[in-house]
Amino acid sequence: MTELPKLLMVLGGLLLAAGFIMHFVGRLPGDILFKKGNTTFYFPIVTSIIISIVLSVLFSIFGRFR
Repeated sequence: MTELPKLLMVLGGLLLAAGFIMHFVGRLPGDILFKKGNTTFYFPIVTSIIISIVLSVLFSIFGRFR
């Protein structure tokens, strides 16, 4: 039961760090952006893939400690 708050703090810190990085780095090459008139469609596919890989590695590392 005492591990859950620690895990939530670590995940929160990682999300905060990822938010700062994404804010300052901006759009990655490979992200899809369509602008036509007043309509804008943005799909961050490369960003999603990178976040997925990082989370998979982190969860596999944390899973080994259980």
